[in-house]
Amino acid sequence: MLKYGFIGLWLLAASLQVSAQIKTVSLQTEHPAQYTLSEWNIHLQAEWNNPYLQEEVALDMHLISPSGKTLVLPCYYDSGRSGALSLWKARFTPQETGEYSYTFQLHQSGKAVSASASKTFQVGPSDKKGFLHAHSHWVFQFDNGAPFRGIGENIGWESRTVDDSKYFKALHEQSKYDYAYMLPSLASHGGNFFRTWMCRWNLPIDWKDHFNNRRYQASDAYYNPSAVKRMDWMIRLADSLGLHMMLTLGPGAYSDRDGGFARSAADFFVNPRSDVRYKNRVRYIIARWGYSPAIAAWELFNEVDNVMYRNPDKPINAASIVRWHDRMSAYIKQIDPYHHMVTTSISHRDLPGLDTLHHIDINQKHIYRNTLAIPSTIVHYEHRFHKPYVIGEFSYEWDWSKNFNDFTEGMISDYKRGLWYGLFSPTPVLPMSWWWEYFDSLGTDGYMSRVREISDQMLSAGHGQFDSLSVRSAPKGLQTFAVQCGDTRFVYAFNPDEKKQTGEIIIGSPAPIQGQASWYDCDTGQYHQADKITSQGGEMHILCDLPAGTDRIWIIP
Repeated sequence: MLKYGFIGLWLLAASLQVSAQIKTVSLQTEHPAQYTLSEWNIHLQAEWNNPYLQEEVALDMHLISPSGKTLVLPCYYDSGRSGALSLWKARFTPQETGEYSYTFQLHQSGKAVSASASKTFQVGPSDKKGFLHAHSHWVFQFDNGAPFRGIGENIGWESRTVDDSKYFKALHEQSKYDYAYMLPSLASHGGNFFRTWMCRWNLPIDWKDHFNNRRYQASDAYYNPSAVKRMDWMIRLADSLGLHMMLTLGPGAYSDRDGGFARSAADFFVNPRSDVRYKNRVRYIIARWGYSPAIAAWELFNEVDNVMYRNPDKPINAASIVRWHDRMSAYIKQIDPYHHMVTTSISHRDLPGLDTLHHIDINQKHIYRNTLAIPSTIVHYEHRFHKPYVIGEFSYEWDWSKNFNDFTEGMISDYKRGLWYGLFSPTPVLPMSWWWEYFDSLGTDGYMSRVREISDQMLSAGHGQFDSLSVRSAPKGLQTFAVQCGDTRFVYAFNPDEKKQTGEIIIGSPAPIQGQASWYDCDTGQYHQADKITSQGGEMHILCDLPAGTDRIWIIP
């Protein structure tokens, strides 16, 4: 028995040694180009219980860029059985031109067991701009240096099979409200940014069943094949349309009822096994979809304060939530070679320490029923925490049990104001409306084209540089904002009154007018010559007659 025991151990060790090998590596992209996807197929032999768990088996691509940077790209399992030849994939988007060298390294149980021979590939130039990164409180910046401001909306999810809205159930259940319709519609209106969720009913990669969405099929696979396929397709679609997204990751299927380890939401934030599961989920997401510049930011949680207070009598400890965000944002920065931005969001309650976390690039809040407070809120949080601030959701009303048609005019006016207030506030992404189906049914979202037109002029005039200008109206009553971009001043005024207001707008800008000023009608999109502008005493004065409920923008060189 002892003899056979030694032989058995020797055979097991030999089989492990043979199985844990990278067999072949092949670049699938004929002409790699800067800021575009290049793909590799890697065939290897290894043993595992679950190939998606890096503590069992993990494959990484190690690269040295033309400038000498060392990059590590996580790769992902595609197909094949344990112990047999399996297919793994690497999706890499080069950010430099020139020659890269690379090798693949295989780990089992945390130990390096195999490496491929070093190879090289050549990257040519392209006309693409690259990935977005935090740059200032006003703009993001592409890899190529071009400035960017996000204009768009929430497209939180595709239509559900059964919706719980009291008055808009039929609207929300319309199958037309999918990415194939909403994303091209957004782009056609001048939008360039959207926010969308990964959750049980949308892109549910780690849920097994009960999706409330006919687009997905039940499966016992660790990552749901139909959800993975849908995500592949949606990312490609966004890329093709020049759209950028804030991808809300959420907790995934964290509950022990759904295959996770947490007994409750509170336990999720402190359970070490939940941490490991979440890191593996994030690793897979980055390995498979991190290549895409369409992903502007990873959002860890939607309205985490509402999660905290789900049971108001026994709220989750805020410090445990903040520490979880610190761990996970640090982990993302560690394994994401493209340095995508990281964010999270609150509804209306601040969590002490959340806004100061080092690896959170963008702070975020959602504002409902108080759109007028958006500019002051953005300025307050930026001054306090010195980070870009984004209003990830806003609207005239949050309560889906109400009939919005009872106050349609308020919903539409508020939609427009939120965009303009954001355009004149120091935020890199304009406030994003909720209720995408409702505003689409009214045609309201086409209004984004008005805002995009002025935004493009601002970016062009200042090359991404924005400076707020002091502004007031006399007599008081107009809502006014002003910014300077390069040598051009942009002044916004809205008359919320029920009657026309006549007076002047005073801007703290001592520089004289250098050319012909104009004003832009925000509703019609038409330009008019502006003559009633004077400079005196270090200020600029605009005489105006503004009809009730209207707004306009003066463009002053």
